[in-house]
Amino acid sequence: MGGSGDIAKTERKRRIRPELTPTQRALGLLTRREHSRKELARKLTARGVDSAEAETAVARLASEGWQDDTRFAESLVRSRAGNGYGPIRVRAELGTHGLDRDAIARALDSFNGDWALQARDVVRRRFGDGVYDDRALQRKAAEFLIRRGFTADHIRAATRFDPTDAA
Repeated sequence: MGGSGDIAKTERKRRIRPELTPTQRALGLLTRREHSRKELARKLTARGVDSAEAETAVARLASEGWQDDTRFAESLVRSRAGNGYGPIRVRAELGTHGLDRDAIARALDSFNGDWALQARDVVRRRFGDGVYDDRALQRKAAEFLIRRGFTADHIRAATRFDPTDAA
Protein backbone atom coordinates (compact mmCIF):
# COMPACT_ATOMS: atom_id res chain seq x y z
CA MET A 1 0.00 0.00 0.00
CA GLY A 2 2.38 2.67 -1.08
CA GLY A 3 5.28 2.02 1.29
CA SER A 4 8.77 3.38 0.96
CA GLY A 5 9.68 0.33 -1.20
CA ASP A 6 7.46 1.68 -3.99
CA ILE A 7 9.25 5.03 -3.92
CA ALA A 8 12.64 3.33 -4.19
CA LYS A 9 11.44 1.36 -7.25
CA THR A 10 10.22 4.53 -8.95
CA GLU A 11 13.50 6.28 -8.25
CA ARG A 12 15.44 3.42 -9.86
CA LYS A 13 13.28 3.57 -12.96
CA ARG A 14 13.92 7.30 -13.37
CA ARG A 15 17.69 7.06 -13.25
CA ILE A 16 19.21 7.98 -16.57
CA ARG A 17 22.32 6.24 -17.77
CA PRO A 18 25.22 8.49 -18.59
CA GLU A 19 25.96 8.97 -22.28
CA LEU A 20 28.50 6.42 -23.55
CA THR A 21 31.72 7.73 -25.02
CA PRO A 22 32.58 6.76 -28.61
CA THR A 23 35.26 4.42 -27.25
CA GLN A 24 32.75 2.70 -24.95
CA ARG A 25 30.32 2.33 -27.85
CA ALA A 26 33.02 0.84 -30.05
CA LEU A 27 34.10 -1.53 -27.30
CA GLY A 28 30.48 -2.63 -26.91
CA LEU A 29 30.41 -3.55 -30.59
CA LEU A 30 33.72 -5.39 -30.35
CA THR A 31 32.54 -7.50 -27.43
CA ARG A 32 29.88 -9.00 -29.67
CA ARG A 33 32.19 -9.90 -32.57
CA GLU A 34 35.33 -8.78 -34.41
CA HIS A 35 34.99 -5.71 -36.64
CA SER A 36 37.33 -4.13 -39.17
CA ARG A 37 38.49 -0.57 -38.53
CA LYS A 38 36.37 0.68 -41.43
CA GLU A 39 33.26 -1.19 -40.29
CA LEU A 40 33.62 -0.04 -36.70
CA ALA A 41 34.03 3.62 -37.69
CA ARG A 42 31.04 3.35 -40.04
CA LYS A 43 28.84 1.87 -37.32
CA LEU A 44 29.82 4.57 -34.85
CA THR A 45 29.02 7.38 -37.28
CA ALA A 46 25.71 5.69 -38.10
CA ARG A 47 24.94 5.89 -34.37
CA GLY A 48 25.51 9.63 -34.33
CA VAL A 49 29.16 9.80 -33.35
CA ASP A 50 31.19 12.49 -35.12
CA SER A 51 33.46 10.88 -37.75
CA ALA A 52 36.63 12.38 -36.25
CA GLU A 53 35.68 11.09 -32.79
CA ALA A 54 34.85 7.70 -34.27
CA GLU A 55 38.25 7.49 -35.97
CA THR A 56 39.99 8.51 -32.74
CA ALA A 57 38.09 5.88 -30.74
CA VAL A 58 38.86 3.15 -33.28
CA ALA A 59 42.53 4.14 -33.40
CA ARG A 60 42.72 4.02 -29.60
CA LEU A 61 41.13 0.56 -29.43
CA ALA A 62 43.42 -0.68 -32.19
CA SER A 63 46.50 0.61 -30.36
CA GLU A 64 45.35 -1.13 -27.18
CA GLY A 65 44.74 -4.41 -29.00
CA TRP A 66 40.95 -4.45 -28.75
CA GLN A 67 40.54 -4.02 -32.50
CA ASP A 68 42.80 -5.81 -34.96
CA ASP A 69 42.19 -6.00 -38.72
CA THR A 70 44.31 -9.15 -39.02
CA ARG A 71 42.33 -10.93 -36.32
CA PHE A 72 39.09 -9.72 -37.91
CA ALA A 73 40.12 -10.98 -41.36
CA GLU A 74 41.18 -14.41 -40.09
CA SER A 75 37.94 -14.71 -38.14
CA LEU A 76 35.88 -13.80 -41.19
CA VAL A 77 37.73 -16.35 -43.35
CA ARG A 78 37.06 -19.13 -40.83
CA SER A 79 33.44 -18.11 -40.44
CA ARG A 80 32.66 -17.89 -44.16
CA ALA A 81 34.52 -21.10 -44.99
CA GLY A 82 32.58 -22.87 -42.25
CA ASN A 83 29.36 -21.58 -43.80
CA GLY A 84 30.25 -23.02 -47.20
CA TYR A 85 31.69 -20.02 -49.02
CA GLY A 86 34.74 -20.18 -51.25
CA PRO A 87 37.89 -18.08 -51.44
CA ILE A 88 36.68 -15.80 -54.25
CA ARG A 89 33.61 -14.74 -52.27
CA VAL A 90 35.60 -14.38 -49.05
CA ARG A 91 38.26 -12.26 -50.80
CA ALA A 92 35.57 -9.95 -52.19
CA GLU A 93 33.94 -9.57 -48.79
CA LEU A 94 37.25 -8.78 -47.12
CA GLY A 95 37.79 -6.09 -49.74
CA THR A 96 34.58 -4.36 -48.70
CA HIS A 97 36.00 -3.98 -45.18
CA GLY A 98 38.81 -1.70 -46.31
CA LEU A 99 41.60 -4.25 -46.03
CA ASP A 100 44.54 -4.05 -48.43
CA ARG A 101 45.56 -6.87 -50.79
CA ASP A 102 48.37 -8.07 -48.55
CA ALA A 103 46.13 -8.32 -45.49
CA ILE A 104 43.53 -10.22 -47.52
CA ALA A 105 46.14 -12.59 -48.92
CA ARG A 106 47.56 -13.25 -45.43
CA ALA A 107 44.08 -13.95 -44.06
CA LEU A 108 43.28 -16.40 -46.86
CA ASP A 109 46.68 -18.06 -46.40
CA SER A 110 45.96 -18.47 -42.69
CA PHE A 111 43.01 -20.75 -43.50
CA ASN A 112 43.98 -24.24 -42.34
CA GLY A 113 41.38 -26.07 -44.38
CA ASP A 114 41.34 -27.32 -47.95
CA TRP A 115 39.05 -25.29 -50.24
CA ALA A 116 38.49 -28.28 -52.55
CA LEU A 117 37.36 -30.40 -49.59
CA GLN A 118 35.14 -27.52 -48.46
CA ALA A 119 33.54 -27.42 -51.92
CA ARG A 120 33.06 -31.20 -51.92
CA ASP A 121 31.44 -31.03 -48.50
CA VAL A 122 29.09 -28.25 -49.66
CA VAL A 123 28.06 -30.36 -52.67
CA ARG A 124 27.49 -33.45 -50.54
CA ARG A 125 25.40 -31.54 -47.98
CA ARG A 126 23.34 -29.70 -50.60
CA PHE A 127 22.92 -32.35 -53.30
CA GLY A 128 23.76 -35.69 -51.68
CA ASP A 129 26.00 -38.38 -53.15
CA GLY A 130 23.83 -38.77 -56.28
CA VAL A 131 25.43 -35.75 -57.88
CA TYR A 132 28.36 -37.80 -59.13
CA ASP A 133 26.15 -39.97 -61.40
CA ASP A 134 23.89 -37.24 -62.80
CA ARG A 135 25.28 -34.69 -65.29
CA ALA A 136 22.36 -32.28 -64.79
CA LEU A 137 22.84 -32.39 -61.03
CA GLN A 138 26.59 -31.88 -61.50
CA ARG A 139 25.84 -28.75 -63.53
CA LYS A 140 23.48 -27.45 -60.82
CA ALA A 141 26.11 -28.16 -58.17
CA ALA A 142 28.78 -26.37 -60.22
CA GLU A 143 26.56 -23.33 -60.66
CA PHE A 144 25.85 -23.32 -56.93
CA LEU A 145 29.58 -23.45 -56.13
CA ILE A 146 30.25 -20.59 -58.57
CA ARG A 147 27.73 -18.46 -56.68
CA ARG A 148 29.40 -19.48 -53.43
CA GLY A 149 32.76 -18.23 -54.66
CA PHE A 150 34.77 -21.36 -55.38
CA THR A 151 37.41 -21.54 -58.12
CA ALA A 152 37.10 -23.69 -61.25
CA ASP A 153 39.61 -26.20 -59.85
CA HIS A 154 37.65 -26.54 -56.62
CA ILE A 155 34.41 -26.97 -58.55
CA ARG A 156 35.87 -29.66 -60.80
CA ALA A 157 37.28 -31.51 -57.80
CA ALA A 158 33.94 -31.32 -55.99
CA THR A 159 31.59 -32.28 -58.81
CA ARG A 160 33.69 -35.00 -60.43
CA PHE A 161 34.63 -36.66 -57.18
CA ASP A 162 33.77 -40.33 -56.91
CA PRO A 163 33.13 -41.24 -53.25
CA THR A 164 33.95 -44.91 -53.96
CA ASP A 165 37.53 -43.89 -54.95
CA ALA A 166 38.11 -42.09 -51.63
CA ALA A 167 37.88 -45.23 -49.53
